Amino acid sequence: MSIKEKFKKLEEQTREAMKGGGEERIEKQHKAGRLTARERIDLLLDPNSFVEVDRFMTHRNQNFKMPKFFGDGVVTGYGKIDGRLIYVFAQDFTVYGGTLSRANADKVVKIMQMALKMGAPVIGLNDSGGARIQEGVESLAGYADIFHLNVRGSGVIPQISAVLGPCAGGAVYSPALTDFILMTQKSSYMFVTGPDVIKTVTHEEVTKEDLGGAMTHNSKSGVAHLMAEDDEKAMMMLRELMSFLPSNNMEDPPIKPCTDDVHREDESLQELVPDDPNKPYDIKDIITKVVDDHNFFEIMPHYAQNIVVGFARMGGRPVGIVANQPAHLAGVLDIESSMKGARFVRFCDSFNIPLITFEDVPGFLPGTDQEFGGIIKHGAKLLYAFSEATVPKITIITRKAYGGAYDVMSSKHLGADVNLAYPTAEIAVMGPEGAVNIIYRKENLNEEERKQKVQEYKEKFASPYRAAELGYIDEIIYPKQTRSKIIEALEMTQNKTEAMPPKKHGNIPL
Repeated sequence: MSIKEKFKKLEEQTREAMKGGGEERIEKQHKAGRLTARERIDLLLDPNSFVEVDRFMTHRNQNFKMPKFFGDGVVTGYGKIDGRLIYVFAQDFTVYGGTLSRANADKVVKIMQMALKMGAPVIGLNDSGGARIQEGVESLAGYADIFHLNVRGSGVIPQISAVLGPCAGGAVYSPALTDFILMTQKSSYMFVTGPDVIKTVTHEEVTKEDLGGAMTHNSKSGVAHLMAEDDEKAMMMLRELMSFLPSNNMEDPPIKPCTDDVHREDESLQELVPDDPNKPYDIKDIITKVVDDHNFFEIMPHYAQNIVVGFARMGGRPVGIVANQPAHLAGVLDIESSMKGARFVRFCDSFNIPLITFEDVPGFLPGTDQEFGGIIKHGAKLLYAFSEATVPKITIITRKAYGGAYDVMSSKHLGADVNLAYPTAEIAVMGPEGAVNIIYRKENLNEEERKQKVQEYKEKFASPYRAAELGYIDEIIYPKQTRSKIIEALEMTQNKTEAMPPKKHGNIPL
């Protein structure tokens, strides 16, 4: 074969590989409202930056007469997002439904190993029917190899999963082991056992959407962290998410030039927290007013809405924000919000992202459901996460900080570096009304006397000045100064180092 013929063969086989499962299956994918693997990669990565790896790999199954397709149902390689190296694999549903073969798994494993060696993030675009039945245990072994690398890479490189189609059975555990899961509305679902199996075993009837759709996992189970309308918007969300994250745990998050005045003050903050401690307000109004360009990238916005977590920039630096939400369940901590907050705090600590905490918490949610559900151990997760974190930790108490919840929300006693409070802050074992009821329970106070005792308690015990006298609050600030004070604290703590006792790892209460 001449050189020209060899070149021609390469050209032909490359064209064949680019077709995936063929035009008919591509058309079917489009009619289902989903893009192909290659179309998704083109949207995700910077133009012309994708370098494909193992384009011509095919399955090695000799037991069944199955046609071979170049790539064998997954497209793997590396490219760039905003000029930074990213590894990516995208399951191709047009080839055997994107099912995982041994060869298919080997491609994914190779990419993940390269990402670990080079210290770069991995993004998986999942769209698969699960294990390839014809390959039996080889397919299962492939999944386990991927799971093992997910665990090895956890806390070392960011791992992001986008579920853009079906993801069922053992296939769900690789996304579950990654840092963030994004799902698309109406076109993606995740479950361990499908509706048919559930109907057979438990006689329950449920649709795929209700069982494992995007809204189910974003609002009920907490499995997913983000939700996009379609594939195009999903890729844009992934690009924005990556802009806040470092490439690995040895790097700092990427700093961007800040055009928003670091000394900007917003007078509306002065009156945002109501005088009435029982009146709700939206903590996101404070967050968006103080962060760079009013841009807050919220994580898990539909789940455990009594706590708010997400990314933003302050003075160009990426930060992780954790905030109680008085507009939902009065901002109380419960099982779900504790788990949501703890996981986010641990992610930020793994990847050197400073933590900003906005605190307005009346305590932990009472009730038998919470106690029987394990609020003690789940609440301890958030406490553990904040205490373990060694990144810069800055806390702002906007109003209530009662009981054990005051301790848990990144208090000075858990190693917070800078603790600020608004003049409206109330820091006490419990609310003034409840405290007076207990302290003076044996005295028959009239309404006027009771009001007087409540006011005395507020001034003596619930005032931020008492905590400031003890050094638990570093400064009491005007709300309009919030932005500049946080940025000052971030600049002061940017070279923070904190050694932990030698150990393999802690035993977080799971």
